[in-house]
Amino acid sequence: MAEVTAITRNFRMSAFKGRALARELRGKSVAQAISMVAFHPSKAAGVLLKTLKSAAANAKNNNNLDVDTLLVKSAVFDEGTRMRRYWPTARGSAHPIAKRLCHCKVILTDEAF
Repeated sequence: MAEVTAITRNFRMSAFKGRALARELRGKSVAQAISMVAFHPSKAAGVLLKTLKSAAANAKNNNNLDVDTLLVKSAVFDEGTRMRRYWPTARGSAHPIAKRLCHCKVILTDEAF
């Protein structure tokens, strides 16, 4: 049993927006997952596609695995750090703004689960 991982860190998007798409990929083959994500209109699909292709390349080049037999064990969007900013408001006060970042992690495996 071999597992291959790829992580995209500090992507400028809320993790909440990508979780629904990532949940759909679990258990699919790499080819199916790439075709599902490639034409999805969301911003999360772009980062997920990039991470999927990176994981497939890691499997092929680093572990000498056949990409056609790999399955997506998990695809996860986790919260990253937050950029803290402030919006000036009336009477010299300010409202805080959290610009969110996320991490996308994809794990591929060659074993059915």
